[in-house]
Amino acid sequence: MAIYRDYVPRRDADFNKLFINIIDYAHSKVVDDKVWTHIPDTELQDFERAYDDWFIFYQPPLQPHFPSATTMKNDARKRNEKIARDFVQRFLYWPPVTDGDRVNMDLPLRDPIRTPQLIVTEEVEFDLKLSRIRAIEVHFRVKGAENKAKPDGYDGAVMIWDILAAPPTRPADLTRHTMASRTPNILEFDETERGKTVYISAAWQNERGTTGPWAEVVSAVVP
Repeated sequence: MAIYRDYVPRRDADFNKLFINIIDYAHSKVVDDKVWTHIPDTELQDFERAYDDWFIFYQPPLQPHFPSATTMKNDARKRNEKIARDFVQRFLYWPPVTDGDRVNMDLPLRDPIRTPQLIVTEEVEFDLKLSRIRAIEVHFRVKGAENKAKPDGYDGAVMIWDILAAPPTRPADLTRHTMASRTPNILEFDETERGKTVYISAAWQNERGTTGPWAEVVSAVVP
């Protein structure tokens, strides 16, 4: 049985292989078999674009090259390794993904005793700040708390949002989401989305992937 370890290889060739393996396996589950409905198509597409960005800069240093090519490759590795780790953390450590799936993707199994807490009772409360164009700052905390510290043993708050023509009837109607480990979390938008109404909610998530109650959905106009 695999043990919990840092699954990202140091060698670029091995990192490239792992990246492809995760993409191919996730694509088969999300798009082909449609059994992983917890991963939005848009999130998988963003993950695949991250690989494309990595691969563009990974290839040139494999041939005779200028030092700048290595610098650009290292920068691409840094930004896309962060995206890869975030994707794995949010989508591939929790059901319906099984231990067998993680073994097939060469990912470590979760430590079964790391976090004893299974139930998340705290709620998120948040305020929105429109500080610059095409961005909204989400300042969040435990509901009723005076400080903004996240609860011990929690990964952070799951932020969900979407631009809709009418208010959503439930949080599940919001299709964009990310894990916010610290406050504020900044949501960024395209130029074409300025002036449109975005609906936002959030919930705390512990290290087991258990999510608490969703906050009341709040709306704002994208500046």
